Amino acid sequence: MQWTKLIYNKIQLWLETAIKMLPNLAVAIVVLALFVLLARLMKKLVYKLVYRLSDTPALSGLFSSVAYLLLCFVGLFIALDVLQLDKTVSSLLAGAGIIGLALGFAFQDLTANFISGIFITFRKPFEVGHQIETNGFTGNVENIQLRSTTLRTLDGLHVIIPNKEIFQKPIINHSLTPERRISLTFNVAIVNEQMSSVQSLLQNALKGLPHLAEHRPLQVLYSNIDGANVKVTVNCWVAYDDNNNNDNDNYNEAVHAVISRVTSVMKEHQLI
Repeated sequence: MQWTKLIYNKIQLWLETAIKMLPNLAVAIVVLALFVLLARLMKKLVYKLVYRLSDTPALSGLFSSVAYLLLCFVGLFIALDVLQLDKTVSSLLAGAGIIGLALGFAFQDLTANFISGIFITFRKPFEVGHQIETNGFTGNVENIQLRSTTLRTLDGLHVIIPNKEIFQKPIINHSLTPERRISLTFNVAIVNEQMSSVQSLLQNALKGLPHLAEHRPLQVLYSNIDGANVKVTVNCWVAYDDNNNNDNDNYNEAVHAVISRVTSVMKEHQLI
């Protein structure tokens, strides 16, 4: 009957320890409950603060959830320490470190996209509604999330680009550019009798075209000699409308109008 006595003594020891630890258990429960309440309050405060800075619900939700979990874990570790479960605390910390390291290696691309999304949200190189050009795509920004950004291209297609690809590569934001230059180059025969009047003809012809910036001078320059021809370069500027998000459409229409007018005038005066 030695084994029954051993079991009885063990159970008795556990009961005595449990009774002695009842005050510690009560304190641990109170500490954990207080930290949970504090974590809920902190979650709301962090959400409002981050939303005020970034104006992004997804980013605000991420930071508020992280703050909530951190405070809950701190409360859990303090409660375990009150219960004198030091080894359990050490094991949990070691396990959390190992799991975090493993997840970091397994989802490094996802982590990179999240971090890039956070930088994009705070630095704001572009916003929803802006027309940008990146990674070989041009379109209007429709949605900015923590993992990816959605563009609607000029063809009407939705393109989802990982934020890491946007953050690491050049971005052209057409909506932040009030003006854009058009540069055309063509040849005029040197023997043509009206070659000397090319500058005045083209400058007069291009005045008043839609979308061209009136405060920018129209330039018609002789840029090079190519055998029996002179290279003529026409420079003018397109002014974007602040209320129009289709900036690239304005540019394309202006290029079309300039080429059409230049071609018409040159043919009319038999310069080409």
